[in-house]
Amino acid sequence: MKCAYCGNKVCYQGKDCFGIADESRALFFKDEGSRKISQVATSIESDGYMKWCRVYEVVEFAKRMGYRRIGIAFCVGMGREAEVLSRILEKEGFEVVSVCCKMGGIMKEELGFKKIKEERPEAICNSIGQALLLNREKTELNLIVGLCVGHDIVFTRYSDAPVTTVVVKDRVLAHNPVGALYSGYYAKNVFKLGE
Repeated sequence: MKCAYCGNKVCYQGKDCFGIADESRALFFKDEGSRKISQVATSIESDGYMKWCRVYEVVEFAKRMGYRRIGIAFCVGMGREAEVLSRILEKEGFEVVSVCCKMGGIMKEELGFKKIKEERPEAICNSIGQALLLNREKTELNLIVGLCVGHDIVFTRYSDAPVTTVVVKDRVLAHNPVGALYSGYYAKNVFKLGE
């Protein structure tokens, strides 16, 4: 199974290359929650295709799902972005709860975690705590704003509400990780493709 290398993508026209369609279809009919999310996502894709940015899509998705209470789990380094997003969501009529990754103040040395600079105190990114707090707040949808690789995974694992990402952190490429896939420099010199 290497769909990334397929030049035809005949699945787009309805071909079931792996014999998984019947099982998937049955689950869409059995799991009403996933069916509704997928149905709304499909309507967002159709209505906003090549017109709406990610933030606008998230707002539309939350409205169409009937969500009222939205959580934002954000990186301490993206406080400004989290604030702007929170203001947008509140203006659109949502109740917004936000929680910073450093909440709880658990120090890295308590858990044996590596520090960026040994000489200074550093709290962990507490993605479990972020999820637990948003669970207590009974959020209906949680948004990730710049959580680190791995911390986003742990947050998603512990979140009771569905999770989507608004911002993916990439400190080197201005939070645009796909830039590494578009860049010939990264492909050749960093990832050594073509050698």
